Amino acid sequence: MKQFAVGYAILAAALYAVSIPLSKLFLNEVSPLMLSALLYIGSGLGMAAVGIGQKIRSAKPDGTPFAKSDTPYIVGMILLNTAALACLMLGLTFASASHVSLLNNLEIAATAVFAMLFFHEKVSKRLWGAIFLVTAAGVILSVESGETFSFSAGSLLVTAACLFWGLENNCTRVLSERSPLKVSVIKGVFAGLSGLLLALPAGEWFPSPSVIPAVLLLGFAAYGLSIFFYILAQRYLGAAKTSTYYAVSPFIAAGLSLLIFREVPSLQFLLALVVMAIGVYFASTKPSE
Repeated sequence: MKQFAVGYAILAAALYAVSIPLSKLFLNEVSPLMLSALLYIGSGLGMAAVGIGQKIRSAKPDGTPFAKSDTPYIVGMILLNTAALACLMLGLTFASASHVSLLNNLEIAATAVFAMLFFHEKVSKRLWGAIFLVTAAGVILSVESGETFSFSAGSLLVTAACLFWGLENNCTRVLSERSPLKVSVIKGVFAGLSGLLLALPAGEWFPSPSVIPAVLLLGFAAYGLSIFFYILAQRYLGAAKTSTYYAVSPFIAAGLSLLIFREVPSLQFLLALVVMAIGVYFASTKPSE
C-alpha cells in the first residue's frame, strides 16, 4: 500500500478540487452555513454506505481500533472541520471561486507549521522557503485593489479556513493508523451535525428538496472519498508531506473555476499563481529532483 501513497494524495486532491467551483454554484440556492453542513452530512452518509457494502462483502477491516487517547483528536477534528468549511463557504460568498481555490494552498503552510510546533515533524529549510512563497502569494491574492491597503473579507475567511484545516490535518494524522473509513464517517456525520447547529440558529433553513441530493453527492465525492484517500496517504507520508502533494487541488479548482464562471484572470491573480506554483514545487520536490 505504501507505494500508492502519493497516488492516494493526488486522488484526494482531484476529488476535492471540484468542491469549490460547484459549491459556488450551489450558493445561488443554498445558504453558506447550511451548504457546509449538508456537504459534510453527504460525506458521512456516503462513506457509511461504503462501510455497509464492505461488511456485506465481508471485507477485512483496515486499521487498528480506536483508543481512549484518540478522543481529543477526534473532537478537535470534528470542531475544526466544522469551522473550516463554514469559513470557506462564507468566503465564497465574497470572493471569486478562482481566488478562493488558489488561496487554499495556504493550508500547506498552516499544516507544516502546526506539524512542527505541536507534532514534532521536521520542517526543512526548503519547505520553509516554500511556506514563505505560498504565504506571499496568499497575501497578493488577499489585498484589495484600490487606493487604500486593505484585505478582502472573503480572503480573510478563506485564510481562517486554511488555518483551521492545517491544525485539523495534524489531528487526523494522529488517527491515520485507525480505519480511514471509520474516521471519514465520524468526521462527516458529526461535522455535518455540528454544522447544522451553526446554520439553524442563524436562520438558515434547508434548501429545496430537489437540490439536497446533488449537494449530498458532492459532499460524498469531494469530502468523503477525498478524506478517505487523504488519510491513507497520511499514514505513510505524514501530515506535512501529504499536504504538499494535495496542493495540486487548488490549481485544478482554480482552472475549473475560470472555465465554469468564464472569469478573466487579473494580473494580480497571475502573479500569485506563479509565486504559488514555485512554492508548491519546492514543497513537493527534493533538491536532487
